[in-house]
Amino acid sequence: MIKSWQEELRNNITSADELVNLGIIPPEKRDEIANIIDNYPMSIPRYYLGLIKTYDGTDPIYRMAVAGVNELSGSGRLDTSGEATNTVTEGVQHKYSNTALILSTNICAMYCRHCFRKRMVGLTEEEVLTVTEEAIKYINEHPEIDNVLISGGDSFMNGNKIIERYLSALSENENIKFIRFGTRTPVVFPDRIIKDPELLEILKRYSAKKSIFIVTQFNHPNELTPESGEALRLIRETGVPILNQTVLLKGVNGDADTLVSLFNGLLENGVNPYYLFQCRPVKGIKDFYALPLIEAVTLVDEVRSRLSGVAKSFRFIMSHISGKIEIIGKSENKMIMKRHQAKESEDINKLFMVEVRDDSRWLPDDFVLEEI
Repeated sequence: MIKSWQEELRNNITSADELVNLGIIPPEKRDEIANIIDNYPMSIPRYYLGLIKTYDGTDPIYRMAVAGVNELSGSGRLDTSGEATNTVTEGVQHKYSNTALILSTNICAMYCRHCFRKRMVGLTEEEVLTVTEEAIKYINEHPEIDNVLISGGDSFMNGNKIIERYLSALSENENIKFIRFGTRTPVVFPDRIIKDPELLEILKRYSAKKSIFIVTQFNHPNELTPESGEALRLIRETGVPILNQTVLLKGVNGDADTLVSLFNGLLENGVNPYYLFQCRPVKGIKDFYALPLIEAVTLVDEVRSRLSGVAKSFRFIMSHISGKIEIIGKSENKMIMKRHQAKESEDINKLFMVEVRDDSRWLPDDFVLEEI
């Protein structure tokens, strides 16, 4: 009998004991890793676990999936982009005037170790329903909102009833021009899509009423498998385009060969490389995953020089507390940047330079800029 995706999810690896029993970590690390998991839950689908080739900590899939001692580091902070100050009602953030971000659930198919929302915990089904109705009410009351990003957690960890409720309500709102779903299920748990024709039918039906986009996160070519390719194909057949937001991660994709292979592979699968994000300096993540900005810009320049056409159309982005900043290039120790979104409308589209140190991985909240 074929298991449903819900049944498969219940078989995820979630404990240090399971990691020891599978030979993924040595027994002497059990207690230390168990302590980390108590603070930052771990959940790895069996499918994604099978993509790990070595268990020595250097494998890129391992680094994204398995809890590690680096997460005990006090370096960094929990909320790097000011999400708490942008929350307007439970589960809804309204940082930019025309965009609403809905944190529809705190549940993911896999809890990525580089996640910038590690501070969050899971919601019950009743709480999710409350968030849904509150979010719809808020958006309907704010006509300046013309697009909605439904994220989480992972938006596709919501049941189809919740997903359809959002689509039904937002499709009736004439102010809304397009809807995005943030989900990593095509990457880490493709059976959520492959084994659920009802979800695909919902996407197809509502994409005829309102523009819908799937925004996913492939970070390494090893994630582009026959299974993930099938999930992507099924989504595209509903008429819904797929965008990818890669996170730049040391030890995962922090070299040109890997990123060139990834971006070309995405296009082969009909996915548009949309953003490359500078890794946020979250507590337990900053020193382990984030590349220094000067090194990162040099890398991005090399990657672009080896790509053509659509493959090099991605933007290198920092989601700063002050807004969404594109990192364009560098001149010696100065970053050349442009604000694409900002809390203050007069700051949008400004070009500027910022001086950074060789080891700077992020900009201070109150950084000093030099307008160009």
